[in-house]
Amino acid sequence: MKAVVVHGANDLRVDDRPEPVAGPGEVVIDVEWGGICGSDLSYWKHGASGTAFLKAPLVLGHEVAGRIAQLGDGVRNLEVGQPVTVHPAELVGDGSMPARLAGRTNLYPQVRYFGSAAFDPHTDGGFSERKTVGASQVRPLPDGVDTLRGALAEPLAVAMHAVARAGSLAGRDILVNGAGPIGSLVMAAAKYAGARSVTAADINPSSLRIAKAMGADEVLNVAGPDTLPEDVELVFEASGVLGVLGQVLRATARGGTVVQVGNLPGAAAPAALGDLVTREITWIGSYRFVDEISDAIAAMSAGLDVSPIITHKFGIDQAEEAMKVSADPTSGSSKVMLRLAPS
Repeated sequence: MKAVVVHGANDLRVDDRPEPVAGPGEVVIDVEWGGICGSDLSYWKHGASGTAFLKAPLVLGHEVAGRIAQLGDGVRNLEVGQPVTVHPAELVGDGSMPARLAGRTNLYPQVRYFGSAAFDPHTDGGFSERKTVGASQVRPLPDGVDTLRGALAEPLAVAMHAVARAGSLAGRDILVNGAGPIGSLVMAAAKYAGARSVTAADINPSSLRIAKAMGADEVLNVAGPDTLPEDVELVFEASGVLGVLGQVLRATARGGTVVQVGNLPGAAAPAALGDLVTREITWIGSYRFVDEISDAIAAMSAGLDVSPIITHKFGIDQAEEAMKVSADPTSGSSKVMLRLAPS
């Protein structure tokens, strides 16, 4: 079978891999769609993502959906042909956590995640024609949620987790700084959660057009004539750009809250953070998700439309072109999708 494999920095190949077989408690999925994420781009461009460095070839991809092709022994309540997506995290060890972190499995210290080099051997992802998955990680897709949108359940879950970190959004006005795929999904999730208004800020006009389609009430091009508003009580920082943190904190109202959902660099870098103290701002981190992927599927089934962020589709043999488009800020791309199963 074909698989999208990164061998090192700037070395992406479509390799032939052995056909998977479902063991006890596992299923094999015919993977139909996969969404390219920033970590996939980082492994391709740098041979690393955060503190995880490639030591061997790695199949990319953690945003995937398809149909069950094979059931292993002991698998119940799933059927061959059933459309599904996948929770890409698997805890390593007994799963025990201190009482203060009860239920927050996204903060468990050792997690194998699809398409990650954090462990050696690495954890292959789902950018392949077929993939073996633990049955406990499978999430069925209801009628009305196809596998194309089902592959977006994972990033939507990230957005919904970030929204939940802020508490109730009912009747609140929010600012989202950064209108890439995660930022745009935060906007959609915020409106779904009852936010009164959403303002989106970015430097890319095409991203702002998508933000508008995803539910933003107002968009600001902060590379041009616009500036961030003042005294915003709740801000979601989705760009992950250190250089803008000072501006984001200044836009936040005294006593307000910033939810940091954009990934920040792991290395030391300067940032203007003085307003964090003098304005008594609450700065909340948001990391992956617990089981909000189930909430994301339910939201899409209830009518939450995430399709405006899908801007490009490529076949598996065009994987490198797809990565280039996804990484190019001038391409007009938001979420670039790979068709992994043969048409």
